[in-house]
Amino acid sequence: MPEAYIIEAVRTPAGRRNGALSHLHPADLGAHAITALLNRVDVDPTDVDDVIFGCVDTLGPQAGDIARTSWLVAGYPEHVPGVTVDRQCGSSQQAVHFAAQAVMSGTADFVVAGGVQSMSRVPIASAMTANGFTGPFAGSPGWEHRYGEEEISQFRSADLIATRWGLSREVMEEFAFTSHMRAITAIKEGRFDREIAPVDGVVHDECPRLDTSLEKMASLQPLRPGGRTTAALSSQIADASAAVLVASSRAVKAHRLTPRARVHHLSARGSDPVYMLTGPIRATRYALERAGMSVSDIDLFEVNEAFASVVLAWAAELGVDLARVNVNGGALALGHPIGATGAKLFTTLLHELERSGGRFGLLTMCEGGGQANVTIIERLG
Repeated sequence: MPEAYIIEAVRTPAGRRNGALSHLHPADLGAHAITALLNRVDVDPTDVDDVIFGCVDTLGPQAGDIARTSWLVAGYPEHVPGVTVDRQCGSSQQAVHFAAQAVMSGTADFVVAGGVQSMSRVPIASAMTANGFTGPFAGSPGWEHRYGEEEISQFRSADLIATRWGLSREVMEEFAFTSHMRAITAIKEGRFDREIAPVDGVVHDECPRLDTSLEKMASLQPLRPGGRTTAALSSQIADASAAVLVASSRAVKAHRLTPRARVHHLSARGSDPVYMLTGPIRATRYALERAGMSVSDIDLFEVNEAFASVVLAWAAELGVDLARVNVNGGALALGHPIGATGAKLFTTLLHELERSGGRFGLLTMCEGGGQANVTIIERLG
């Protein structure tokens, strides 16, 4: 089967809600990542076959096919099309999957994949609650017949997972504190410097809380009555974009490029939408089986920290040592710009494999509706 190679990957810093990047139009934020990507490679933009971007809540400034508008705002050729993907939090990871599949099918040679999200300008769940709706399932007899009329939300799911896997607040807070400490260390040591394209003088991720502590986390109230999940145990709202250049074997040879990695496996699976955040468990098992691999074959894992309970339950079920998971911190500390997070974590995984000398990296994340993508990449060189 033809290979899909990763030539370059770059991201912006993640700006906190109403922070340093909130003034940027989403198309300009997306254009920044695309421009930074193509400035780093010896590839003519006229040779790009497609632009595939993830974005959630495509309303207002994020509407109208943000992949296409980001490309045009960047000043690149009009003949290159773009398409926007919505697989909820996994949207830009799915964008990378679609790009790799296009290349592996022989129908494309160069695809720019990535994502953009301005959560400051377009608040989370705006699309779900537009025009007075209380959510995407409300009023559907078919949904209620299958899943009942109880609350369907990521917050309830996070609490259900904490209860089922016996995760105390204290254990989850220790995990969240570790995420912040790892992120702060990574920033101080310059681990993100190569992967970040500064924006308007912003060179570092804004979200890590330098003054956080276990005592401060313990003082927070649960998000739901009787629940265990607090704001400290939830991913931070953020603004960011990221872009990845995926190339075919033919393009690599013709343009004499040096790939940094190849896509070893890609897949997606569904799970119970009530326990929607458990998706990565089933999806990871499936991916490893299809790839003929085991947990021990993977050097580094990036598992999106939508909530602390998600990663801890996943690690317990898969038997993964947390020392290999989110080694530079995760979304609890670094933010979760939902439509861009997949490509953002992909970028971080690639750079950390190179820094640490690892060979295989696995990326997965929970997604709305009870879904999860898994990408396994192999570092080259």
